[in-house]
Order: sequence, then C-alpha cells, then structure tokens
Amino acid sequence: MKLAVDTHTHTYASGHAYSTLIENAQSAAKQDLTMFCTTDHSESMPGAPHYWFFSNQRVLPRFLHGVAVVRGVESNILNTAGEIDIHPSVDQNLDWVIASFHEPVFRPGTKAQHTEALLNVIRSGRVDALGHLGNPHFDFDFQPVIDCAAQHNVAIEINNSTLKGHSRAGSVDRCYEIAQIAKACGAWITTGSDAHFCQDVGNLALASELLDRVGIASEKVITHTAAQFVQFLALRGRHPVEAFQNL
Repeated sequence: MKLAVDTHTHTYASGHAYSTLIENAQSAAKQDLTMFCTTDHSESMPGAPHYWFFSNQRVLPRFLHGVAVVRGVESNILNTAGEIDIHPSVDQNLDWVIASFHEPVFRPGTKAQHTEALLNVIRSGRVDALGHLGNPHFDFDFQPVIDCAAQHNVAIEINNSTLKGHSRAGSVDRCYEIAQIAKACGAWITTGSDAHFCQDVGNLALASELLDRVGIASEKVITHTAAQFVQFLALRGRHPVEAFQNL
C-alpha cells in the first residue's frame, strides 16, 4: 500500500534521537512523503523536553522542503487512570497526540493493568493514536481495547521500527494479530516510522507490507493520503489547519 504520511518521528530534542526537524523534513521529501508528524517524547521520558517545547510548536512552519509538518507529541501513559504527561493547556497548540507505554515511565505490570490504562486513555479524548502496541512487556486484552479505539476514533499505530524486530523484541506476531483485530473492528490505522535518525523518516515498507498481507482497506489507513489524514483530524475534532486544506 502506498503511504503518504509518517505519523511518528523524533528529533534530537527527544534526548536519544539524532536529527533536526529540518533534516527530518529533507528526508521526508526524498521519500516522497506529502506530510509527516513531528512527535518528540514528552517530559516524563528521560532526556525529553519540557512543557514549553510542545506549547511553542505554534511557531513551526506548516511546510518544510515542500512537506507538510504536523505538530505533535508522543506522550507517555502514566498510570491505569489513563493520564498522559502533557498538560491540557498544550492541547490547543498540537495537531496530533500519540499515547504510548514506555518502561522508564510506566513500570510493566499485569495484562489487566495495561488494559485498564489503554481503555482509560482512549476514553479521555485527549489522544489521537496508540503507539507501538505490540510490545510484549505491555501485554493487554486486544479485543476490548481495539474495539474501544474504533468506537472513539482513536487510531491504532503500525510501527515500522517495531516490525524490524530489533526494538521491542517479540512484537512482530503481536502486531499482525492487532492489525487483524483492528480490521475486524473497523478501527482506524496509522503508520509511523518511529524514526530516531532522519534517514528513517518515511521508512514504512514493513508497515505497508503488513497492511497488504492482512488486507486492510486503504480507506481505513489514515496515512494512505494526506487528505485522509486531514479528514481524520477533523473527525477527531481538531481545529482545521488552513494550510492543509488543499492537500
């Protein structure tokens, strides 16, 4: 499947990534992306930037090197209540919020605890997507969580970095199962490189292969075209970005 949008990328501001936003945009252009989301780790992650970094994203241009730039964050799920580490006052300055489990922030617990946290973060209404769900350290009940995500229009991320098998080992088969359940539930799908170096921005080949093998319809993949991604943001109730309306 052709993918025009990468919804999960990091700059050196995350503390363990190595490229600038401009370098990421240059790579996105080389990969023929129409759009990418900049989603640095939020403040509870060791080495991550603080509140002002995300609040001030309103100063970012909407296009760099001809590629649309979506202002976002990869927030951390903090607890079973589904709280995330981005203050609500920042929401108005962001277009896109991923919520993910990370071991330094949320100590892995039981399947029931992880399931409760995911259900509550979905129901909070503050997040647009769930990141790299395949991680076996954060096992959860797939069916109720994905069904809840479908009901609340929260996208399920297919994370290309995970599918390489190096990070979050043991995730690949779980990612395929998650995608199959998402297909059955009619959930929205997003795709992210999870790039921590600019040359990986737009590297979505493994995610594309998974989508094709599982048989996910392109109309449910919000990254298939930039227009579909913009439509999803509208569905989520995000303020329209005038610069993106003709994509």
